[in-house]
Amino acid sequence: MKKKYIFLVIIIMLSVGVYFLFFHKDKSLKYIPENADVVVLVDVKKATRQYVFSFLTHPSKWFEDSKKDKNKISVSDSGLEIPDFLQIFHLNNTKISEWYTVLEIKDQAKFSAFLKNRQFVNTGKDQFKNNQFFIKIDGEKCFVGTSNLNFKNIGKPFSQKFRKQVLNADSFMNDGLGSVSFISELRTQNFSINVKDNEIEIKNETNSIDFESLISDLNNETQFLNAELDSENIKKISSVFKENVSDSLSVNYLKMSANLAEVNDTIISYGYDDNFNEIEKISYQKIVQPDYEILLHSSNPNKTLEYFQRKKWMNEQNQFTAIPFQPNLISSDKNQISIKSTRKSVKLSETKKQNYIFVKNNPLLFSSFKTLNNQIFKEVEYLFYGNKNQDYTVKIKFKKEKYPLILR
Repeated sequence: MKKKYIFLVIIIMLSVGVYFLFFHKDKSLKYIPENADVVVLVDVKKATRQYVFSFLTHPSKWFEDSKKDKNKISVSDSGLEIPDFLQIFHLNNTKISEWYTVLEIKDQAKFSAFLKNRQFVNTGKDQFKNNQFFIKIDGEKCFVGTSNLNFKNIGKPFSQKFRKQVLNADSFMNDGLGSVSFISELRTQNFSINVKDNEIEIKNETNSIDFESLISDLNNETQFLNAELDSENIKKISSVFKENVSDSLSVNYLKMSANLAEVNDTIISYGYDDNFNEIEKISYQKIVQPDYEILLHSSNPNKTLEYFQRKKWMNEQNQFTAIPFQPNLISSDKNQISIKSTRKSVKLSETKKQNYIFVKNNPLLFSSFKTLNNQIFKEVEYLFYGNKNQDYTVKIKFKKEKYPLILR
C-alpha cells in the first residue's frame, strides 16, 4: 500500500515540475519603453514545448546535438534571466533595422564568461559588440540591440496601466508562439506569429483570408519580385521605411515586376605609359542589376510628376533617381505613369486585383547584399505580404529540409 502512495507522490511531483517548467508563465512585461512603436513578444515556454516535441520526434537530431561544440556557452547558461515572454521592441523614429531587448543579469561572472566565449569585444563604457549584436550593461540590466545608436534613447517602461488595462502579455497576444504589435497614439494592432514546419506566418488574429491560391500563382511566375498595391497599402508600407507619402502624390495603384541579372560593368581608369603619356585603361567586373517595370495609376499624373521633382526623385532626363539601380525612363500616358529599366524590359505579371508583395529567393541577392549572405536567408524560399479589407498576412516560406524550422 505504501508503494502506491510513494508512486502517487512521485507522479504528482513530476506533474507539478512539468507544469512549472513548460506551462506556468509570468505574464508581466517590465521593459517595454514608452517610446516603442513596435513590440515583438515571444512565448518562451510555448517555444520550448514546440522545440522539445519536435526534438523527441526526430531521433536523428539527438545524435547530431551530441556532436556539437561543447565549449560554446548557450544562452541558458549565460547568466541572463530569460523571461517567460521575451520582449523585443523598435523605437519610434529609428531605422527599421534597429531592434532592442532588455534582460536581467542574474550571474555577472557567468555573463562575463559568455561574452568572452561568444567573442564580444569591449568597446568601453560597459558596452560590447560582435558581428551581429551590441550589448550595454547598466547595473543588473543588459540592453541588447542590433545597433548601439539608440541605447541612450530607450525610454522609461510603460506604467502598469496601459490603455486602461493592466499591462501584461495578454495585452498584445493570444494563442500564437509570439506576436507583433504596432503601437500608435490612437490604437494598438496585434498580429500573431506562428512557426510551422517550414514557414513563419504573421497575421491579425481575426484573419480568415486564405491567400494560398494567390501564393501558388505568384510562385509559378518567373519574376524575382511581383507587387500590386492600392493607395492605402502604399502609404502603410512606405511609413514602415519612414517615408511619408502624402496625398499630393495622387497615386491610387501600383504594380511592379522585377528580375535580377548578372551583367558586365565597365571600369575606366587612367594611367601613364613609359613615356609618361596618359592612357585609358578599361576593365570589367560582374555586378547584379535588376530589370524592372513599375506602373502607377494616378488621378492627376502631372501632379504626381511634380511631386517626384519636388522630392528630387526625378531628374531632367526623366529618370527616376529614387531607384539607384541602372538607368531608367519615366513616361506617362493618360492616367498612367510607367518607370522602366532601359537595359532590358520586364513583362508585368497578370493583374490579380489584390494587394500583395511577393519576393522569391535568388542566389544573386547574396553577392549584392552582404547582410543577406548567411545561412538563414539562404534557406528562405519566398516572402509574401497580402492584404484584403482589414486582414493582413505575412508569410516567410523556408526550403524543406531534414528538420522542421524550430530545430534548425
